[in-house]
Amino acid sequence: MRTVDLRSDTVTMPTEEMRQAMFRAEVGDDVYREDPTVMALEELGAAMMGKEAGLFLTSGTMGNQVAAMAHTKKSDEIICEMESHIYYYEVAGLACLAGAQVRPVIGDRGVMTAAAIRGAIRPIDIHAPETALICVENTHNRAGGTCYPLGELAAIRRLADEFHIPVHMDGARIFNAAVAQGVAVAEIAQHADTVQFCLSKGLAAPVGSLLVGTRPYIEKARRFRKMLGGGMRQAGIVAAAGIVALKTMVDRLAEDHTNARLLGEAIAASGYVIDMSTVQTNIVIFSTDGLKTDAPAFVAMLKDRGIKANAFGERRVRMVTHFGVDRADIDYTVDVLAKLKQECS
Repeated sequence: MRTVDLRSDTVTMPTEEMRQAMFRAEVGDDVYREDPTVMALEELGAAMMGKEAGLFLTSGTMGNQVAAMAHTKKSDEIICEMESHIYYYEVAGLACLAGAQVRPVIGDRGVMTAAAIRGAIRPIDIHAPETALICVENTHNRAGGTCYPLGELAAIRRLADEFHIPVHMDGARIFNAAVAQGVAVAEIAQHADTVQFCLSKGLAAPVGSLLVGTRPYIEKARRFRKMLGGGMRQAGIVAAAGIVALKTMVDRLAEDHTNARLLGEAIAASGYVIDMSTVQTNIVIFSTDGLKTDAPAFVAMLKDRGIKANAFGERRVRMVTHFGVDRADIDYTVDVLAKLKQECS
């Protein structure tokens, strides 16, 4: 039986070129800043984002948490979208690590407007925390891989400048946004002071994320990375794969987007409840509303037929296209979904 793993783009496997680069990587002790491959990756990532410097971290979650710690102090407040990853999936790290309070804002398909953010900024008042950071997630995972319009990002940037509040972008899938919008990634990153982006999702590197920003900010963030145990030693072995990912795997993300669109359209044609306006990149979320089963049970039925997906609550199912999922896999998935729709109606 065919197996199609659509749980996440985190299940991607490194390419042969990545494996060879890892094998040959020149390494040193990164805590002493003696690993040339890590430094090369940090410089490359920062340059692609149009920033001064970069910092290699083990994961996107660590990148986001270190970013918040370097931007804020205890008792500050951070504005972010209600279902953003940094708030929803990072184990209350903002409260535990940064000591900051979250002020969540409800977005439209994951996108916060500048007007909504303005309403959440605290006035100067002895009773209120200080609004110290605005976090945007681009693309937005729980909204279905949606992208921030460039105009809205520019408006948020102007608002942040007006109130002298930094902007951090959780850009775990920022390259998906850039490819989908047909722009260089730096055109998106320019609207944020700092950006975290993952190498281990659609770009298919085995591990790691980068945090980029000004050189003084990254030096501050480096101390927090060390505090959290992220000071790696001969990390060039994994950084080498990240360099290959940035140089060779960005343009092919368009294939994932095409496959996601085909999958989403077929899901809609089969009669499932799906908002196709959210299928902008490589994530497809649909509902089991109208079926005689909930999402967890439906996912179990998919697994019995060789398809791995994730339940996103009681009624929502998420599928993610990525490197390693081809058109034949999509066709097989579409066929199974059509048959399950008839069985479960």
